[in-house]
Amino acid sequence: MCKPTTTITAKVEELMELRKFAEELQAQMEAITDEIKAYMGTEETMMAGSYKVTWKETVSRRVDTAALKKVLGDALEEYTKTITTRLFKVS
Repeated sequence: MCKPTTTITAKVEELMELRKFAEELQAQMEAITDEIKAYMGTEETMMAGSYKVTWKETVSRRVDTAALKKVLGDALEEYTKTITTRLFKVS
C-alpha cells in the first residue's frame, strides 16, 4: 500500500470537495435543463438569444448480448474482447 504525504492527503481532500461541488452543479444543471425541456414541450428547436437549443428524439441500435448468448452459447466467446483498464476511485 502506498503511504501518502501530507500534501497528497490535502490533494485527496480537495478532490473530494470538488467532486461534491461538481455534484451540486450537476443537479442545478439538470434542474435548469428540465425547465427548458418543459417549456419547449414537443418543439425540437428554439433560439434563446444567440444560442440554438435542440431537443430531438434519437434512435440507437445496440447488440443484445444476452439474447445472442442464448442463441450462440459459448460460441459467442470467440467474438468477445477482454479490455483491461485501471480504475481510479476515492471513497
